[in-house]
Amino acid sequence: TVVVEDLNVAGMLRNRRLARKVADAGFGRIRRQLEYKGEWAGGVTVKAGRWYPSSKTCSECGAVRAKLPLHLRVFTCEQCPLVMDRDANAARNLAALAAAVKTGTGVAGDQDAKASNPRGADRQTRATTRPRKRPGGRAGGATPHQRTETRDPRQAEAVTLR
Repeated sequence: TVVVEDLNVAGMLRNRRLARKVADAGFGRIRRQLEYKGEWAGGVTVKAGRWYPSSKTCSECGAVRAKLPLHLRVFTCEQCPLVMDRDANAARNLAALAAAVKTGTGVAGDQDAKASNPRGADRQTRATTRPRKRPGGRAGGATPHQRTETRDPRQAEAVTLR
């Protein structure tokens, strides 16, 4: 069983500090390969939801923190005495998620959705994308549909006869 997190890659590409490294990683291709190889070998690939709080959830007691900034690399639970590496805590939570999905006791990333996302970050902020600004036109100032020919018809005949 392999657990894959559905990440907001488009959002990470907008971060100028992460963009190059995220683009080089090729997350989509890695996930396709994991799914293909898993099916080929008879394994299961579980996809954790995009807003599943794997890093913010305590792997011991299940308490969910409201915020956990990226610069904090050690997870400290506010409810129990657990202190461990942030990534190791997330890995334990994802392993528990895979076990829950495999035994049929839950759906990946949908367990207790309201408690896991107190700020409502899974809602879209805009219904549609903003329209892009269009350039003012070409160097002459007019767009192609505004141009009119002012050439004398006799000159046009002379040009075609040459």
